[in-house]
Amino acid sequence: MSGISGIFILNNKGRVIIQRVYRADLQVHVIETFNKKLVEFDEFNQKPIVQDEFGNTYIYRNHNNLTFLIITRRNTNVMMVFAFLYQFIEVLVHYFKELEEESVRDNFVVIYELLDEVLDNGYPQITDCKNLSEFIKTESHELVKDSFFGGKEKKEENLSKYATMSTAAISWRPEGIKYKKNEIFLDVYEKLNMLIGKTGNVIEAEIIGNVVANSMLSGMPDCKLGLNDKAYFEAIGRSTNARTINFEDMKFHQCVRLSKFENERLITFIPPDGEFELISYRIPVQIKPLFQVDVIITQPKPTKIEIMVKAKSNFKEKSTANDVDIYIPVPEDVQKPEFKCAFGKSIWDQGREAIKWSFKQFVGQKEYIMQCTFNLPTVASPGREKYKQVPISINFEIPYYTVSGFQVRYLKVEERSGYNALPWVRYVTKNGDYQIRMF
Repeated sequence: MSGISGIFILNNKGRVIIQRVYRADLQVHVIETFNKKLVEFDEFNQKPIVQDEFGNTYIYRNHNNLTFLIITRRNTNVMMVFAFLYQFIEVLVHYFKELEEESVRDNFVVIYELLDEVLDNGYPQITDCKNLSEFIKTESHELVKDSFFGGKEKKEENLSKYATMSTAAISWRPEGIKYKKNEIFLDVYEKLNMLIGKTGNVIEAEIIGNVVANSMLSGMPDCKLGLNDKAYFEAIGRSTNARTINFEDMKFHQCVRLSKFENERLITFIPPDGEFELISYRIPVQIKPLFQVDVIITQPKPTKIEIMVKAKSNFKEKSTANDVDIYIPVPEDVQKPEFKCAFGKSIWDQGREAIKWSFKQFVGQKEYIMQCTFNLPTVASPGREKYKQVPISINFEIPYYTVSGFQVRYLKVEERSGYNALPWVRYVTKNGDYQIRMF
């Protein structure tokens, strides 16, 4: 891979907030050219890679009100650049929690220190959040003071250790880790993105999942993870009565041995210490909606509108959804709401121009009804009918449940000291972009 020429962070007006140039081959007008190129595209035909007549290639990604831009004039590995951009944004989110223009302006020193570590003359280097966190701290917006390491000698010893980690074969885990009780926790989170038509038909549906591990294991443990992966059973020529999953896309933490997975569909790894994302995956699905919402709107007279909402849960009766919020759009000029519902709590969310119907718990295979009445002004506002174009949206969380049927079959831990490790697994399904059309 050829090194990049420069990296830039721009605000939503296209102005440079942070920049680091590694090559002398960039013209002074490159940012102005990039901004002009972006104007040529609208939100429906934007391209993540743009080239100009001067031989510059612009590779960028938007995040909140920021644009992360890499410019190169060489034959650069584009996928490597995108992987770096995503990882660099993840590092900044790890440090600042909320990554936006204000947090970037407040942390110039830290970001430039991070750029010194993650890029060396335009080549990606260390991008692991845990490694970086050991010697770049954000509490005081500067490198950690000597007192954190226990004095000057201790500081030099620790910096040397983490420098060695960064260049070692297992750069993500130091040696000498010890725990009294050896445990590893796996949290399987699935977000369901679903678009449902007004008749209840599913237009689009997919699951975005990730497996977050929290390793509290001593020494250098070697872990083997077994999933109900359809491709694995096909590879070994074994049939099973259990439900299997055909994963569409899978992404692994760098600790996973990719060659082992590609050849044998086995997930083996030496985990980092502490919490990290082990796996992320995407699965297209064809399932019945977890929640079905029917809305009947009547207008008995010009100054009054009546809305009846029926919500039903379609998942198993033994499962329970927590913190369920259903947002039903209403005309922008409604007034004086009156609600009737035996279950849940209903309010008028004026900021979202919607009814918010909330449940602390919504048990599977249950159906509830809510009725509300609004007054309307005699003179209709220009945007009164806009609500018909806005879908119903639902927020929810279902513990101990996965839509896809994802299952951890086993998690084996082997370490040369021979200790017994306790694995724990938890499953949670949440809403992603879950929408239901009303009209």
